[in-house]
Amino acid sequence: MISALDQLKQWTTVVADSGDFESMMLYHPQDATTNPSLILEAAKNPHYDYLINSAIEYARKILKLVPGRVSVEVDAKFSFDTEATIAKARHIISLFKESGIDKSRVMIKIPSNWEGIQAAKILEKEGILCNMTLIFSFVQAAACAEAGVTIISPYAGRILDWYTKNTNKTYKSFEDP
Repeated sequence: MISALDQLKQWTTVVADSGDFESMMLYHPQDATTNPSLILEAAKNPHYDYLINSAIEYARKILKLVPGRVSVEVDAKFSFDTEATIAKARHIISLFKESGIDKSRVMIKIPSNWEGIQAAKILEKEGILCNMTLIFSFVQAAACAEAGVTIISPYAGRILDWYTKNTNKTYKSFEDP
């Protein structure tokens, strides 16, 4: 007898929304999607320790290729929570330390809203380097500078968006303001 899943596969595309690789191998979906919370749930399963270990090895290889620093982003769900951002940043640094990687090689990437800037100000005082992202205005950049952050990363693409909107002009690549 044909299973309900096989019947469904005759009429539609089955998409796995999971971080569980074994279930994907078992059910053979056509496509797959996932999100950080599903990956985190799968990573908690000791059966997938080999994936975590290979990710750590991959990070070490990146650090060997990149002579400077590597930025690691704090989960966006903490964007409006200064204390949670600080706690997550400290946790990320501790994970690198456990893997033998000095914090001077790691930058914590934080959104440049008010809460993120406050978190970065505290983290920088602790010697945790911060890379501020999601900067769309000079005011944000100035606030980050005043907080003493290590790097400010404005979105150049957003600058082009602004020019396009405010000049009603389409720019070719060689004209990009």
